[in-house]
Amino acid sequence: MKLAIAITTCLVLSLVLLLPSSNIFNRLKSDLTFTGSKKPREKLLGGLLATDFDEESCLSRYHQPSLRKPSPYKPSESLVSKLRSYEILHKHCGPGTKAYKRATEQLGHNDVRSSGDECRYVVWMPMFGLGNRMLSLVSVFLYALLTERVILVDQRKDITDLFCEPFPETSWLLPLDFPLTNQLDSFDRKHPRCYGTMLKNHATNSTTIPAHLYLDIFHDSRDHDKMFFCEGDQAFLGKVPWLVVKSNLYFVPSLWMIPSFQTKLIQLFPQKDTVFHHLARYLFQPTNQVWGMISRSYNAYLSRADERLGIQVRVYGKHAGYFQHVMDQILSCTQGEKLLPILAAPESQASNASTSPKLKAVLVTSLYPEYSDKLKNMFFERPSSTGEIIEVYQPSGERVQQTDKKLHDQKALAEIYLLSLTDKLVTSTRSTFGYVAQGLGGLKPWILYEPRNRIVPNPPCVRAMSMDPCLLRAPLHGCQSKIIKNTPFVRYCEDWTTGLKLVDV
Repeated sequence: MKLAIAITTCLVLSLVLLLPSSNIFNRLKSDLTFTGSKKPREKLLGGLLATDFDEESCLSRYHQPSLRKPSPYKPSESLVSKLRSYEILHKHCGPGTKAYKRATEQLGHNDVRSSGDECRYVVWMPMFGLGNRMLSLVSVFLYALLTERVILVDQRKDITDLFCEPFPETSWLLPLDFPLTNQLDSFDRKHPRCYGTMLKNHATNSTTIPAHLYLDIFHDSRDHDKMFFCEGDQAFLGKVPWLVVKSNLYFVPSLWMIPSFQTKLIQLFPQKDTVFHHLARYLFQPTNQVWGMISRSYNAYLSRADERLGIQVRVYGKHAGYFQHVMDQILSCTQGEKLLPILAAPESQASNASTSPKLKAVLVTSLYPEYSDKLKNMFFERPSSTGEIIEVYQPSGERVQQTDKKLHDQKALAEIYLLSLTDKLVTSTRSTFGYVAQGLGGLKPWILYEPRNRIVPNPPCVRAMSMDPCLLRAPLHGCQSKIIKNTPFVRYCEDWTTGLKLVDV
Protein backbone atom coordinates (compact mmCIF):
# COMPACT_ATOMS: atom_id res chain seq x y z
CA MET A 1 0.00 0.00 0.00
CA LYS A 2 2.77 2.45 0.97
CA LEU A 3 4.67 1.57 -2.19
CA ALA A 4 1.58 2.32 -4.35
CA ILE A 5 1.12 5.71 -2.66
CA ALA A 6 4.79 6.55 -3.20
CA ILE A 7 4.60 5.67 -6.89
CA THR A 8 1.43 7.76 -7.34
CA THR A 9 3.09 10.71 -5.59
CA CYS A 10 6.14 10.50 -7.86
CA LEU A 11 3.93 10.44 -10.95
CA VAL A 12 1.98 13.51 -9.83
CA LEU A 13 5.23 15.39 -9.04
CA SER A 14 6.57 14.47 -12.47
CA LEU A 15 3.45 15.89 -14.08
CA VAL A 16 3.84 19.13 -12.14
CA LEU A 17 7.43 19.54 -13.37
CA LEU A 18 6.38 18.94 -16.96
CA LEU A 19 3.46 21.38 -16.93
CA PRO A 20 4.37 24.74 -18.53
CA SER A 21 1.95 26.83 -16.48
CA SER A 22 0.69 26.83 -12.91
CA ASN A 23 -2.76 27.71 -14.29
CA ILE A 24 -2.82 24.43 -16.19
CA PHE A 25 -1.83 22.58 -13.05
CA ASN A 26 -4.56 24.29 -11.05
CA ARG A 27 -7.08 23.35 -13.70
CA LEU A 28 -5.90 19.72 -13.70
CA LYS A 29 -5.96 19.67 -9.92
CA SER A 30 -9.51 21.01 -9.90
CA ASP A 31 -10.62 18.40 -12.42
CA LEU A 32 -9.13 15.60 -10.35
CA THR A 33 -10.39 16.75 -6.97
CA PHE A 34 -13.89 17.78 -8.01
CA THR A 35 -15.10 15.78 -10.96
CA GLY A 36 -13.40 12.56 -9.99
CA SER A 37 -13.87 10.19 -12.90
CA LYS A 38 -15.80 12.78 -14.91
CA LYS A 39 -14.06 14.18 -17.97
CA PRO A 40 -13.33 17.92 -18.07
CA ARG A 41 -15.69 18.27 -21.03
CA GLU A 42 -18.53 16.96 -18.88
CA LYS A 43 -17.60 19.55 -16.30
CA LEU A 44 -17.99 22.18 -19.04
CA LEU A 45 -21.40 20.75 -20.02
CA GLY A 46 -20.19 19.37 -23.31
CA GLY A 47 -18.28 22.54 -24.17
CA LEU A 48 -21.11 25.00 -23.39
CA LEU A 49 -19.22 26.73 -20.60
CA ALA A 50 -16.08 28.82 -20.99
CA THR A 51 -13.09 28.03 -18.81
CA ASP A 52 -12.07 31.60 -17.96
CA PHE A 53 -13.78 31.93 -14.59
CA ASP A 54 -12.76 31.84 -10.95
CA GLU A 55 -14.54 28.78 -9.61
CA GLU A 56 -14.85 30.05 -6.04
CA SER A 57 -16.83 33.11 -7.10
CA CYS A 58 -19.55 30.91 -8.61
CA LEU A 59 -19.42 27.34 -7.37
CA SER A 60 -22.45 26.22 -9.36
CA ARG A 61 -20.82 26.91 -12.73
CA TYR A 62 -18.50 23.90 -12.68
CA HIS A 63 -19.99 21.92 -9.77
CA GLN A 64 -23.31 20.97 -11.33
CA PRO A 65 -22.02 17.60 -12.62
CA SER A 66 -21.62 16.54 -8.98
CA LEU A 67 -25.41 16.56 -8.62
CA ARG A 68 -26.68 16.14 -12.16
CA LYS A 69 -26.39 13.15 -14.46
CA PRO A 70 -24.58 13.94 -17.71
CA SER A 71 -27.06 15.26 -20.24
CA PRO A 72 -27.75 12.91 -23.17
CA TYR A 73 -28.24 16.03 -25.30
CA LYS A 74 -24.90 17.33 -26.50
CA PRO A 75 -24.52 20.88 -27.85
CA SER A 76 -23.52 21.13 -31.48
CA GLU A 77 -20.07 22.35 -32.43
CA SER A 78 -21.79 25.26 -34.18
CA LEU A 79 -23.48 26.31 -30.93
CA VAL A 80 -20.26 26.02 -28.92
CA SER A 81 -18.41 28.09 -31.54
CA LYS A 82 -21.22 30.66 -31.60
CA LEU A 83 -21.09 31.08 -27.83
CA ARG A 84 -17.31 31.59 -27.86
CA SER A 85 -17.74 34.18 -30.64
CA TYR A 86 -20.48 35.90 -28.70
CA GLU A 87 -18.27 36.11 -25.60
CA ILE A 88 -15.63 37.92 -27.67
CA LEU A 89 -18.28 40.31 -29.00
CA HIS A 90 -19.62 41.01 -25.52
CA LYS A 91 -16.15 41.66 -24.18
CA HIS A 92 -15.54 44.15 -27.00
CA CYS A 93 -18.92 45.93 -26.78
CA GLY A 94 -19.92 45.48 -23.15
CA PRO A 95 -20.12 48.07 -20.36
CA GLY A 96 -16.94 50.04 -19.75
CA THR A 97 -15.63 49.72 -23.31
CA LYS A 98 -15.06 52.50 -25.80
CA ALA A 99 -17.57 50.89 -28.12
CA TYR A 100 -20.24 50.98 -25.40
CA LYS A 101 -19.52 54.63 -24.71
CA ARG A 102 -19.86 55.53 -28.39
CA ALA A 103 -23.10 53.55 -28.64
CA THR A 104 -24.67 55.26 -25.63
CA GLU A 105 -23.77 58.67 -27.04
CA GLN A 106 -26.10 57.91 -29.96
CA LEU A 107 -29.00 57.77 -27.51
CA GLY A 108 -28.80 61.54 -27.13
CA HIS A 109 -30.13 61.88 -30.68
CA ASN A 110 -33.53 60.99 -32.05
CA ASP A 111 -32.16 59.16 -35.04
CA VAL A 112 -29.00 57.28 -35.97
CA ARG A 113 -26.41 59.69 -37.36
CA SER A 114 -23.99 57.05 -38.69
CA SER A 115 -24.19 53.53 -39.98
CA GLY A 116 -23.78 52.20 -36.43
CA ASP A 117 -22.13 49.06 -37.73
CA GLU A 118 -19.85 48.44 -34.73
CA CYS A 119 -22.02 47.36 -31.79
CA ARG A 120 -25.76 46.91 -31.43
CA TYR A 121 -27.61 46.06 -28.24
CA VAL A 122 -30.78 44.53 -26.84
CA VAL A 123 -31.77 45.46 -23.29
CA TRP A 124 -33.84 42.92 -21.34
CA MET A 125 -36.16 44.00 -18.55
CA PRO A 126 -37.51 41.53 -15.94
CA MET A 127 -41.29 41.14 -16.01
CA PHE A 128 -43.73 38.94 -14.02
CA GLY A 129 -42.48 36.01 -11.90
CA LEU A 130 -39.18 34.15 -11.93
CA GLY A 131 -40.30 31.48 -14.42
CA ASN A 132 -41.49 34.10 -16.91
CA ARG A 133 -38.25 36.01 -16.50
CA MET A 134 -36.01 33.05 -17.17
CA LEU A 135 -38.05 32.04 -20.22
CA SER A 136 -38.03 35.53 -21.71
CA LEU A 137 -34.34 36.06 -20.93
CA VAL A 138 -33.37 32.91 -22.84
CA SER A 139 -35.55 34.10 -25.72
CA VAL A 140 -33.91 37.53 -25.82
CA PHE A 141 -30.44 35.99 -25.57
CA LEU A 142 -31.17 33.71 -28.52
CA TYR A 143 -32.34 36.76 -30.46
CA ALA A 144 -29.05 38.47 -29.57
CA LEU A 145 -27.09 35.47 -30.87
CA LEU A 146 -29.02 35.42 -34.12
CA THR A 147 -28.69 39.17 -34.77
CA GLU A 148 -25.15 39.78 -33.49
CA ARG A 149 -26.41 42.02 -30.69
CA VAL A 150 -25.04 42.37 -27.17
CA ILE A 151 -27.54 41.55 -24.44
CA LEU A 152 -27.64 43.74 -21.32
CA VAL A 153 -29.96 42.99 -18.40
CA ASP A 154 -31.68 45.45 -16.11
CA GLN A 155 -30.04 44.94 -12.71
CA ARG A 156 -32.33 47.10 -10.56
CA LYS A 157 -34.23 44.08 -9.23
CA ASP A 158 -32.71 40.91 -7.78
CA ILE A 159 -30.91 39.32 -10.72
CA THR A 160 -27.50 39.72 -9.06
CA ASP A 161 -28.81 37.80 -6.03
CA LEU A 162 -29.87 34.91 -8.26
CA PHE A 163 -27.36 34.41 -11.06
CA CYS A 164 -23.63 34.70 -11.62
CA GLU A 165 -22.21 36.62 -14.56
CA PRO A 166 -22.40 34.27 -17.58
CA PHE A 167 -19.77 35.87 -19.84
CA PRO A 168 -16.04 35.85 -18.96
CA GLU A 169 -14.10 39.05 -18.27
CA THR A 170 -17.11 41.33 -18.79
CA SER A 171 -20.57 42.04 -17.39
CA TRP A 172 -24.07 41.52 -18.73
CA LEU A 173 -25.53 44.06 -16.28
CA LEU A 174 -26.90 47.25 -17.75
CA PRO A 175 -25.00 50.08 -15.98
CA LEU A 176 -27.11 52.14 -13.61
CA ASP A 177 -26.00 55.31 -15.39
CA PHE A 178 -27.38 54.08 -18.72
CA PRO A 179 -28.85 57.17 -20.43
CA LEU A 180 -32.36 55.70 -20.70
CA THR A 181 -32.55 54.27 -17.16
CA ASN A 182 -35.08 56.82 -15.96
CA GLN A 183 -37.30 56.06 -18.96
CA LEU A 184 -37.23 52.26 -18.89
CA ASP A 185 -40.15 51.83 -16.52
CA SER A 186 -42.33 54.12 -18.65
CA PHE A 187 -41.86 52.01 -21.78
CA ASP A 188 -45.20 50.46 -22.65
CA ARG A 189 -47.37 50.05 -25.73
CA LYS A 190 -48.51 53.69 -25.45
CA HIS A 191 -44.95 54.97 -25.61
CA PRO A 192 -44.10 56.81 -28.85
CA ARG A 193 -40.98 54.64 -29.27
CA CYS A 194 -42.97 51.39 -28.99
CA TYR A 195 -42.47 49.65 -32.33
CA GLY A 196 -46.05 48.36 -32.48
CA THR A 197 -47.42 51.83 -31.83
CA MET A 198 -45.17 53.33 -34.50
CA LEU A 199 -46.45 50.77 -37.00
CA LYS A 200 -50.04 51.48 -36.02
CA ASN A 201 -49.47 55.22 -36.49
CA HIS A 202 -47.50 54.73 -39.73
CA ALA A 203 -44.55 56.46 -38.06
CA THR A 204 -41.75 54.32 -39.52
CA ASN A 205 -39.87 54.63 -42.79
CA SER A 206 -36.82 52.95 -44.26
CA THR A 207 -34.71 56.11 -44.43
CA THR A 208 -35.07 57.34 -40.83
CA ILE A 209 -33.64 54.90 -38.29
CA PRO A 210 -34.38 55.66 -34.62
CA ALA A 211 -31.55 55.36 -32.11
CA HIS A 212 -33.70 53.11 -29.93
CA LEU A 213 -37.02 51.27 -29.98
CA TYR A 214 -39.14 49.47 -27.40
CA LEU A 215 -40.51 45.98 -28.18
CA ASP A 216 -43.66 44.80 -26.39
CA ILE A 217 -43.84 40.97 -26.47
CA PHE A 218 -46.51 39.81 -24.05
CA HIS A 219 -49.33 37.28 -23.92
CA ASP A 220 -51.78 40.07 -24.77
CA SER A 221 -49.68 42.04 -27.26
CA ARG A 222 -51.46 43.67 -30.19
CA ASP A 223 -51.22 42.52 -33.79
CA HIS A 224 -48.90 45.43 -34.57
CA ASP A 225 -46.52 44.34 -31.79
CA LYS A 226 -46.47 40.81 -33.23
CA MET A 227 -45.04 42.22 -36.46
CA PHE A 228 -41.71 41.81 -34.67
CA PHE A 229 -41.83 38.19 -35.84
CA CYS A 230 -42.08 39.10 -39.55
CA GLU A 231 -39.10 38.88 -41.89
CA GLY A 232 -39.51 42.36 -43.34
CA ASP A 233 -39.76 43.98 -39.92
CA GLN A 234 -36.57 42.25 -38.82
CA ALA A 235 -34.77 43.86 -41.74
CA PHE A 236 -35.78 47.28 -40.39
CA LEU A 237 -35.13 46.46 -36.72
CA GLY A 238 -31.67 45.20 -37.61
CA LYS A 239 -30.62 48.78 -38.32
CA VAL A 240 -31.70 50.12 -34.90
CA PRO A 241 -28.71 50.27 -32.50
CA TRP A 242 -30.68 49.88 -29.25
CA LEU A 243 -33.71 47.66 -28.65
CA VAL A 244 -35.43 47.47 -25.26
CA VAL A 245 -37.54 44.35 -24.70
CA LYS A 246 -40.22 43.63 -22.15
CA SER A 247 -41.73 40.15 -22.33
CA ASN A 248 -43.26 37.42 -20.19
CA LEU A 249 -43.09 34.75 -22.91
CA TYR A 250 -40.81 32.05 -24.21
CA PHE A 251 -41.00 33.30 -27.78
CA VAL A 252 -38.29 31.01 -29.19
CA PRO A 253 -40.72 28.95 -31.35
CA SER A 254 -41.70 32.10 -33.24
CA LEU A 255 -38.05 32.95 -33.88
CA TRP A 256 -37.79 29.58 -35.64
CA MET A 257 -40.51 30.69 -38.05
CA ILE A 258 -38.61 33.74 -39.28
CA PRO A 259 -37.07 32.35 -42.50
CA SER A 260 -33.68 34.08 -42.21
CA PHE A 261 -33.35 32.86 -38.62
CA GLN A 262 -34.49 29.30 -39.28
CA THR A 263 -31.43 28.41 -41.36
CA LYS A 264 -29.11 29.56 -38.57
CA LEU A 265 -31.15 27.85 -35.88
CA ILE A 266 -31.12 24.48 -37.62
CA GLN A 267 -27.34 24.65 -37.71
CA LEU A 268 -27.06 25.68 -34.04
CA PHE A 269 -29.69 23.24 -32.78
CA PRO A 270 -29.90 20.11 -34.95
CA GLN A 271 -32.08 18.61 -32.21
CA LYS A 272 -34.66 21.35 -32.21
CA ASP A 273 -36.20 20.90 -28.78
CA THR A 274 -32.87 21.44 -26.99
CA VAL A 275 -32.81 25.25 -27.33
CA PHE A 276 -33.82 26.07 -23.78
CA HIS A 277 -31.92 23.11 -22.34
CA HIS A 278 -28.60 24.30 -23.72
CA LEU A 279 -29.02 28.06 -23.39
CA ALA A 280 -30.46 27.93 -19.87
CA ARG A 281 -27.61 25.74 -18.62
CA TYR A 282 -25.19 28.22 -20.22
CA LEU A 283 -26.80 31.39 -18.85
CA PHE A 284 -28.20 30.48 -15.45
CA GLN A 285 -25.55 29.65 -12.89
CA PRO A 286 -27.02 30.20 -9.40
CA THR A 287 -25.09 32.40 -7.00
CA ASN A 288 -23.19 30.75 -4.15
CA GLN A 289 -26.01 31.51 -1.71
CA VAL A 290 -28.61 29.82 -3.91
CA TRP A 291 -26.25 26.97 -4.77
CA GLY A 292 -25.85 26.34 -1.04
CA MET A 293 -29.62 25.93 -0.74
CA ILE A 294 -29.65 23.54 -3.70
CA SER A 295 -26.71 21.38 -2.67
CA ARG A 296 -27.75 21.12 1.00
CA SER A 297 -31.29 20.06 0.08
CA TYR A 298 -30.07 17.61 -2.54
CA ASN A 299 -27.52 15.98 -0.24
CA ALA A 300 -29.97 15.78 2.68
CA TYR A 301 -33.08 14.51 0.90
CA LEU A 302 -32.38 13.36 -2.66
CA SER A 303 -28.85 12.01 -2.97
CA ARG A 304 -29.46 8.65 -1.24
CA ALA A 305 -32.51 7.76 -3.31
CA ASP A 306 -32.53 5.07 -5.97
CA GLU A 307 -35.01 7.18 -7.91
CA ARG A 308 -36.17 10.79 -7.64
CA LEU A 309 -39.63 12.05 -8.62
CA GLY A 310 -40.45 15.74 -8.83
CA ILE A 311 -44.03 17.01 -8.48
CA GLN A 312 -44.71 20.69 -9.14
CA VAL A 313 -48.17 21.82 -8.05
CA ARG A 314 -49.60 25.14 -9.28
CA VAL A 315 -53.20 25.92 -8.35
CA TYR A 316 -54.88 28.70 -10.31
CA GLY A 317 -57.64 31.03 -9.17
CA LYS A 318 -58.24 33.83 -6.70
CA HIS A 319 -58.85 31.41 -3.86
CA ALA A 320 -56.02 28.99 -4.56
CA GLY A 321 -54.92 26.59 -1.85
CA TYR A 322 -55.39 22.93 -0.99
CA PHE A 323 -58.23 21.18 -2.83
CA GLN A 324 -59.07 17.51 -2.54
CA HIS A 325 -59.81 17.20 -6.26
CA VAL A 326 -56.27 18.45 -7.04
CA MET A 327 -54.83 15.92 -4.61
CA ASP A 328 -56.94 13.19 -6.21
CA GLN A 329 -55.68 14.27 -9.64
CA ILE A 330 -52.05 14.11 -8.52
CA LEU A 331 -52.57 10.56 -7.24
CA SER A 332 -54.54 9.52 -10.32
CA CYS A 333 -51.70 10.70 -12.55
CA THR A 334 -48.71 9.48 -10.56
CA GLN A 335 -50.18 6.09 -9.71
CA GLY A 336 -51.82 5.60 -13.09
CA GLU A 337 -48.51 6.30 -14.84
CA LYS A 338 -46.66 4.11 -12.29
CA LEU A 339 -44.60 7.04 -11.04
CA LEU A 340 -45.76 6.27 -7.51
CA PRO A 341 -46.92 2.89 -6.18
CA ILE A 342 -50.39 2.28 -4.82
CA LEU A 343 -50.74 1.48 -1.13
CA ALA A 344 -50.66 -2.11 0.09
CA ALA A 345 -53.81 -3.71 1.46
CA PRO A 346 -54.06 -3.34 5.26
CA GLU A 347 -53.73 -7.09 5.86
CA SER A 348 -50.41 -7.22 3.93
CA GLN A 349 -48.64 -4.48 5.88
CA ALA A 350 -46.45 -6.78 7.90
CA SER A 351 -45.62 -9.30 5.16
CA ASN A 352 -44.61 -6.83 2.46
CA ALA A 353 -41.30 -5.85 4.02
CA SER A 354 -38.14 -6.19 1.92
CA THR A 355 -34.60 -6.79 3.15
CA SER A 356 -33.26 -4.01 0.90
CA PRO A 357 -36.21 -1.95 -0.28
CA LYS A 358 -35.84 0.56 -3.06
CA LEU A 359 -35.87 4.18 -1.87
CA LYS A 360 -37.84 6.69 -3.93
CA ALA A 361 -37.53 10.37 -2.99
CA VAL A 362 -40.46 12.59 -3.91
CA LEU A 363 -39.73 16.31 -4.16
CA VAL A 364 -42.87 18.45 -4.04
CA THR A 365 -42.83 22.15 -4.84
CA SER A 366 -45.93 24.20 -4.15
CA LEU A 367 -46.98 27.35 -2.38
CA TYR A 368 -49.10 25.08 -0.20
CA PRO A 369 -47.57 22.39 2.06
CA GLU A 370 -50.78 20.37 2.39
CA TYR A 371 -50.14 18.41 -0.83
CA SER A 372 -46.79 17.07 0.34
CA ASP A 373 -48.16 16.50 3.87
CA LYS A 374 -50.94 14.34 2.44
CA LEU A 375 -48.48 12.25 0.42
CA LYS A 376 -46.11 11.93 3.34
CA ASN A 377 -48.86 10.72 5.68
CA MET A 378 -50.16 8.24 3.11
CA PHE A 379 -46.85 6.44 2.77
CA PHE A 380 -46.09 6.71 6.48
CA GLU A 381 -49.33 5.11 7.58
CA ARG A 382 -49.28 2.22 5.08
CA PRO A 383 -46.57 0.54 3.02
CA SER A 384 -46.46 0.63 -0.74
CA SER A 385 -47.66 -2.38 -2.72
CA THR A 386 -44.22 -2.67 -4.35
CA GLY A 387 -42.26 -2.61 -1.11
CA GLU A 388 -40.62 0.69 -2.07
CA ILE A 389 -39.85 3.20 0.66
CA ILE A 390 -41.34 6.58 -0.30
CA GLU A 391 -39.82 9.69 1.28
CA VAL A 392 -41.59 12.99 0.59
CA TYR A 393 -39.86 16.35 0.90
CA GLN A 394 -41.03 19.91 0.28
CA PRO A 395 -38.40 22.67 0.65
CA SER A 396 -40.84 25.53 1.32
CA GLY A 397 -44.52 26.45 1.43
CA GLU A 398 -44.71 30.22 1.14
CA ARG A 399 -48.48 30.27 0.39
CA VAL A 400 -48.17 33.61 -1.41
CA GLN A 401 -45.97 34.41 -4.41
CA GLN A 402 -43.64 37.27 -3.46
CA THR A 403 -41.83 38.26 -6.65
CA ASP A 404 -38.90 40.66 -6.19
CA LYS A 405 -38.36 39.68 -2.56
CA LYS A 406 -34.78 38.44 -2.46
CA LEU A 407 -35.13 35.35 -0.25
CA HIS A 408 -38.42 34.29 -1.84
CA ASP A 409 -36.94 34.43 -5.34
CA GLN A 410 -33.80 32.63 -4.19
CA LYS A 411 -35.92 29.83 -2.71
CA ALA A 412 -37.92 29.66 -5.94
CA LEU A 413 -34.76 29.34 -8.03
CA ALA A 414 -33.40 26.65 -5.70
CA GLU A 415 -36.64 24.67 -6.06
CA ILE A 416 -36.60 24.98 -9.85
CA TYR A 417 -33.08 23.53 -9.89
CA LEU A 418 -34.00 20.76 -7.46
CA LEU A 419 -36.92 19.75 -9.69
CA SER A 420 -34.53 19.68 -12.65
CA LEU A 421 -32.34 17.19 -10.76
CA THR A 422 -35.08 14.56 -10.52
CA ASP A 423 -35.34 11.50 -12.75
CA LYS A 424 -39.02 11.95 -13.60
CA LEU A 425 -41.17 15.03 -13.34
CA VAL A 426 -44.84 15.96 -13.00
CA THR A 427 -45.77 19.60 -13.66
CA SER A 428 -48.88 21.75 -13.74
CA THR A 429 -50.48 23.01 -16.91
CA ARG A 430 -49.03 26.26 -18.36
CA SER A 431 -46.71 26.73 -15.39
CA THR A 432 -43.59 28.65 -16.34
CA PHE A 433 -41.98 27.36 -13.11
CA GLY A 434 -42.41 23.82 -14.40
CA TYR A 435 -41.31 24.76 -17.93
CA VAL A 436 -37.96 26.04 -16.65
CA ALA A 437 -37.38 22.94 -14.50
CA GLN A 438 -38.09 20.51 -17.35
CA GLY A 439 -35.86 22.47 -19.74
CA LEU A 440 -32.92 22.63 -17.34
CA GLY A 441 -33.22 18.94 -16.56
CA GLY A 442 -33.84 17.79 -20.14
CA LEU A 443 -37.03 16.11 -18.95
CA LYS A 444 -40.30 15.35 -20.72
CA PRO A 445 -42.75 15.76 -17.86
CA TRP A 446 -46.23 14.46 -17.26
CA ILE A 447 -48.40 17.57 -17.33
CA LEU A 448 -51.42 17.82 -15.02
CA TYR A 449 -54.42 19.15 -16.94
CA GLU A 450 -56.18 22.12 -15.38
CA PRO A 451 -59.31 20.90 -13.53
CA ARG A 452 -62.71 22.36 -14.43
CA ASN A 453 -65.56 22.69 -11.93
CA ARG A 454 -63.40 20.98 -9.29
CA ILE A 455 -63.58 17.66 -11.13
CA VAL A 456 -60.52 15.49 -11.78
CA PRO A 457 -59.84 15.57 -15.55
CA ASN A 458 -59.95 12.32 -17.47
CA PRO A 459 -57.17 11.61 -18.27
CA PRO A 460 -55.58 13.49 -15.36
CA CYS A 461 -52.30 14.20 -17.15
CA VAL A 462 -50.46 13.87 -20.45
CA ARG A 463 -46.81 13.16 -21.30
CA ALA A 464 -45.08 16.14 -22.91
CA MET A 465 -43.97 15.80 -26.54
CA SER A 466 -40.65 17.47 -25.79
CA MET A 467 -38.63 19.09 -23.04
CA ASP A 468 -38.80 22.57 -24.59
CA PRO A 469 -41.17 25.09 -22.95
CA CYS A 470 -44.42 26.27 -24.46
CA LEU A 471 -44.95 29.67 -26.05
CA LEU A 472 -48.31 30.14 -24.37
CA ARG A 473 -49.68 32.88 -26.61
CA ALA A 474 -48.16 32.46 -30.04
CA PRO A 475 -48.76 34.84 -32.98
CA LEU A 476 -51.01 32.36 -34.79
CA HIS A 477 -52.17 34.86 -37.41
CA GLY A 478 -50.47 37.31 -39.75
CA CYS A 479 -47.09 36.66 -41.34
CA GLN A 480 -46.45 33.40 -39.45
CA SER A 481 -49.81 31.73 -39.99
CA LYS A 482 -48.83 29.90 -43.19
CA ILE A 483 -45.37 29.09 -41.85
CA ILE A 484 -46.87 27.31 -38.84
CA LYS A 485 -48.79 24.92 -41.11
CA ASN A 486 -45.62 24.05 -43.01
CA THR A 487 -43.28 23.69 -40.03
CA PRO A 488 -43.49 20.12 -38.69
CA PHE A 489 -41.18 20.74 -35.74
CA VAL A 490 -43.50 23.42 -34.28
CA ARG A 491 -46.69 22.00 -32.76
CA TYR A 492 -49.52 23.11 -30.53
CA CYS A 493 -48.81 22.63 -26.84
CA GLU A 494 -50.33 19.73 -24.91
CA ASP A 495 -51.60 22.01 -22.13
CA TRP A 496 -52.65 25.16 -24.01
CA THR A 497 -54.37 25.28 -27.37
CA THR A 498 -53.10 28.76 -28.29
CA GLY A 499 -49.52 27.81 -27.55
CA LEU A 500 -46.70 26.44 -29.67
CA LYS A 501 -43.64 24.40 -28.80
CA LEU A 502 -40.63 22.91 -30.50
CA VAL A 503 -40.41 19.16 -31.03
CA ASP A 504 -37.66 17.10 -32.59
CA VAL A 505 -38.76 15.42 -35.80
